[in-house]
Amino acid sequence: MHRRQRGVTAIGWLFLLMPIAIVGYAGVRLTPVYLNYMKVARSMEQLASSTTADEVSSPLAVRRALERFFDVESVDYPKLEDIEVRRDSGKWIVQAQYDDVAPLFSNISLQVQFDKTVELE
Repeated sequence: MHRRQRGVTAIGWLFLLMPIAIVGYAGVRLTPVYLNYMKVARSMEQLASSTTADEVSSPLAVRRALERFFDVESVDYPKLEDIEVRRDSGKWIVQAQYDDVAPLFSNISLQVQFDKTVELE
């Protein structure tokens, strides 16, 4: 009498768990990238809430104010030179638009694009 095999074999488990492991590993590699973006966004929001357009007179003054928030949050990337500061109809617009790369496997990387804009009113 032949017994019928039930369940998944070890090779079957390997095929089932491999995609889950790759996605989990990608999440681990992307976590620092998103945490850094959250620091950048928080710094820019604090800049917008604590500084008015009347208080600053030049893009350099806006960058100096943002630099203080970046120092508190320990933001290393993007650099202050990568942050765009422009004046539009009486308001200062501060925009951080940058790409960040997280290496995944040997020559495979994940690239993430970020874009955060705040207005100083």
